[in-house]
Amino acid sequence: MNKVDAILSLRPGAEWVLRGDVLEWMDSNQTEPTEAEIQAEIVRLQADYDATQYQRNRQPEYPSLATFADAYYWAQKGDNTKMDEYVAACDAVKAKYPKPE
Repeated sequence: MNKVDAILSLRPGAEWVLRGDVLEWMDSNQTEPTEAEIQAEIVRLQADYDATQYQRNRQPEYPSLATFADAYYWAQKGDNTKMDEYVAACDAVKAKYPKPE
Protein backbone atom coordinates (compact mmCIF):
# COMPACT_ATOMS: atom_id res chain seq x y z
CA MET A 1 0.00 0.00 0.00
CA ASN A 2 1.19 3.48 -0.72
CA LYS A 3 0.20 7.13 -0.59
CA VAL A 4 -1.82 6.92 -3.82
CA ASP A 5 -3.87 4.00 -2.50
CA ALA A 6 -4.51 5.87 0.74
CA ILE A 7 -5.63 9.08 -0.96
CA LEU A 8 -7.92 7.19 -3.33
CA SER A 9 -9.46 5.42 -0.35
CA LEU A 10 -9.81 8.53 1.80
CA ARG A 11 -11.15 10.89 -0.88
CA PRO A 12 -12.76 8.91 -3.71
CA GLY A 13 -13.19 10.97 -6.86
CA ALA A 14 -11.08 13.87 -5.60
CA GLU A 15 -8.87 15.82 -7.98
CA TRP A 16 -5.19 15.83 -7.07
CA VAL A 17 -1.70 15.18 -8.38
CA LEU A 18 1.18 13.50 -6.60
CA ARG A 19 4.61 14.55 -7.84
CA GLY A 20 7.17 12.43 -6.11
CA ASP A 21 6.01 12.72 -2.51
CA VAL A 22 4.44 16.18 -2.92
CA LEU A 23 0.65 16.24 -3.02
CA GLU A 24 -0.99 19.02 -5.03
CA TRP A 25 -4.65 19.25 -4.02
CA MET A 26 -6.93 20.57 -6.77
CA ASP A 27 -10.34 19.54 -5.44
CA SER A 28 -12.62 22.25 -4.13
CA ASN A 29 -15.33 19.83 -2.97
CA GLN A 30 -13.25 17.65 -0.66
CA THR A 31 -10.66 18.68 1.87
CA GLU A 32 -7.06 17.59 1.49
CA PRO A 33 -6.21 14.72 3.83
CA THR A 34 -3.48 15.36 6.35
CA GLU A 35 -0.23 13.42 6.23
CA ALA A 36 -1.29 11.70 9.48
CA GLU A 37 -4.59 10.62 7.87
CA ILE A 38 -2.73 9.33 4.84
CA GLN A 39 -0.23 7.36 6.92
CA ALA A 40 -3.00 5.89 9.10
CA GLU A 41 -4.91 4.87 5.97
CA ILE A 42 -1.82 3.16 4.54
CA VAL A 43 -1.53 1.14 7.75
CA ARG A 44 -5.27 0.28 7.67
CA LEU A 45 -5.22 -0.72 4.01
CA GLN A 46 -2.13 -2.90 4.53
CA ALA A 47 -3.77 -4.61 7.52
CA ASP A 48 -6.89 -5.30 5.44
CA TYR A 49 -4.75 -6.66 2.61
CA ASP A 50 -2.72 -8.85 4.94
CA ALA A 51 -5.87 -10.16 6.64
CA THR A 52 -7.19 -11.49 3.31
CA GLN A 53 -3.96 -13.09 2.08
CA TYR A 54 -5.48 -16.52 2.72
CA GLN A 55 -8.13 -15.76 0.07
CA ARG A 56 -5.50 -14.96 -2.54
CA ASN A 57 -3.59 -18.12 -1.60
CA ARG A 58 -6.68 -20.30 -1.88
CA GLN A 59 -8.04 -19.02 -5.18
CA PRO A 60 -5.62 -20.67 -7.63
CA GLU A 61 -5.79 -24.00 -5.79
CA TYR A 62 -9.55 -24.42 -5.69
CA PRO A 63 -11.03 -26.87 -8.20
CA SER A 64 -12.47 -25.21 -11.29
CA LEU A 65 -16.09 -24.23 -11.77
CA ALA A 66 -16.20 -26.75 -14.62
CA THR A 67 -15.31 -29.44 -12.09
CA PHE A 68 -18.11 -28.20 -9.86
CA ALA A 69 -20.59 -28.17 -12.78
CA ASP A 70 -19.74 -31.76 -13.64
CA ALA A 71 -20.03 -32.83 -10.00
CA TYR A 72 -23.36 -31.00 -9.68
CA TYR A 73 -24.69 -32.66 -12.83
CA TRP A 74 -23.86 -36.13 -11.54
CA ALA A 75 -25.19 -35.32 -8.07
CA GLN A 76 -28.54 -34.43 -9.69
CA LYS A 77 -28.49 -37.89 -11.27
CA GLY A 78 -28.00 -39.44 -7.83
CA ASP A 79 -24.23 -40.02 -7.98
CA ASN A 80 -22.54 -37.91 -5.31
CA THR A 81 -19.06 -39.34 -5.88
CA LYS A 82 -17.76 -36.36 -7.85
CA MET A 83 -19.45 -33.84 -5.55
CA ASP A 84 -17.88 -35.52 -2.53
CA GLU A 85 -14.48 -35.29 -4.28
CA TYR A 86 -15.08 -31.62 -5.13
CA VAL A 87 -16.02 -30.75 -1.54
CA ALA A 88 -13.02 -32.69 -0.21
CA ALA A 89 -10.70 -30.78 -2.56
CA CYS A 90 -12.18 -27.45 -1.39
CA ASP A 91 -11.86 -28.51 2.24
CA ALA A 92 -8.20 -29.42 1.66
CA VAL A 93 -7.47 -25.96 0.26
CA LYS A 94 -9.28 -24.33 3.19
CA ALA A 95 -7.27 -26.42 5.64
CA LYS A 96 -4.01 -25.55 3.87
CA TYR A 97 -4.79 -21.80 4.04
CA PRO A 98 -7.00 -21.30 7.11
CA LYS A 99 -8.94 -18.10 7.65
CA PRO A 100 -7.36 -16.09 10.46
CA GLU A 101 -9.53 -15.56 13.50
